[in-house]
Amino acid sequence: MTTEILKSVEPTLYEEDYYLWVETTFKQLENKDIENLDWQHLAEELEALGIEQRRKVESYLKQLLIHLLLYRYWETQKQDCQRGWQIEITNFRDELEFYFRSKTLYNYSINCLDAVYIKARRQAIQKTALQPEIFPEKCPFTPEEIFNNEYFPE
Repeated sequence: MTTEILKSVEPTLYEEDYYLWVETTFKQLENKDIENLDWQHLAEELEALGIEQRRKVESYLKQLLIHLLLYRYWETQKQDCQRGWQIEITNFRDELEFYFRSKTLYNYSINCLDAVYIKARRQAIQKTALQPEIFPEKCPFTPEEIFNNEYFPE
C-alpha cells in the first residue's frame, strides 16, 4: 500500500521534463500509440493552446485599437508621433493577420471587439491624459477599417 501511495506522488514526465513530454507525446501521436498517451495532460495542453491563441488575438487587437485611437484623437502629439503610430498599427495588423488564417479566431475578434475596445479606450485615456469624452464610448472603427492595411484614421 505504501508503495502505491508513493507511486501516485512521484512526478510524471509532464511534471519532470515538459519538453521531453512534448517530444514523447508527439512521437506517440505520430506512431498512433494511443494506448500510452498521457490523455489528461494532452487535453489540458490543447485547451490551453486555444485559450492562449484567443488571448493573443485580444492583446493584439487591443494594442491596434489603442494606436488607432491615438492616431485619430491625440492631435497635440500627432505631428511628432504619427509615423511611429503607423508602424505600430501595421505591426499589430500583421500579427493579427497571422492568427486570422483561422476563420474561428477572426470571428472571435469580431465577437470580442466591443469588450476589447473598452479596455483600449481606457488605456488611451490614461496614456494621453485627455478628457474621456474625446474618445467615443463605442468603437468608432468598423472591422473593415480596423483590419485594412491601408486605413489610418484622419
